[in-house]
Amino acid sequence: MKTAIITGGGQGIGRVATQYLLTHGYRVAIWEADTDALAELKEAFKASSAQILFVSCDVSSEVNVRKAAEQTISHFGQIDTLINNAAIMIEKSLDKLTLDEWNRVISTNLTGPFLCAKHTAAYLAAQKGSIINLCSTRAFQSEPDTFAYSASKGGILALTHSLAVSLGPDVRVNAISPGWIDVSALKKKAKAKPDDLRPEDHDQHPAGRVGQADDIARMILFLIAPENSFITGQNFVVDGGMTRKMIYV
Repeated sequence: MKTAIITGGGQGIGRVATQYLLTHGYRVAIWEADTDALAELKEAFKASSAQILFVSCDVSSEVNVRKAAEQTISHFGQIDTLINNAAIMIEKSLDKLTLDEWNRVISTNLTGPFLCAKHTAAYLAAQKGSIINLCSTRAFQSEPDTFAYSASKGGILALTHSLAVSLGPDVRVNAISPGWIDVSALKKKAKAKPDDLRPEDHDQHPAGRVGQADDIARMILFLIAPENSFITGQNFVVDGGMTRKMIYV
């Protein structure tokens, strides 16, 4: 039975991806920094607890990441897939964004995936495994006041092809760039509130709808499948065609 690590698995895309991985026969190590989200996840996946390892881990800390990797190997004996999903966003104007806030976003969103790859690479290579980096369409287009988040996601694209070239052929590395994905109902209970999506929100997508976390989970499963071993170093945009449509205000 294969083992996958997913960081930030307590909410949003990570939570749905966890369910997909379990359904497709994976054991899953969930590395999550939010203790409330982790506790809720333990309750939600109680029936699958034998296939899940819950690890409290801040991916911006090398000590945390090293211990999480060791704990995962001790528990499951192997690592076949690493899904770098954990990320945070701070939206502030340029004059209000502090250096500490900038560093916190970069440390979680960019340094975190680097550390996770560094401390799992040998285990992944032993299994001819793969890494999936969750990027974003913010890597190549922005909304105002998302400086650190956009910069971190641009860095993920470069980290992805650098890792692919450096770790291949033993480890494949790809990125997924989601567009507008509605995860409003997939947050921890204190923050979960479904968005009131308008018809025009859906209409601006050539696919005719806003994305769902399931759309990203299915792409993850496709990319980690052994039969897709010729795909590495790539970024896959999953956005319902939104970034290909000219929108005039």
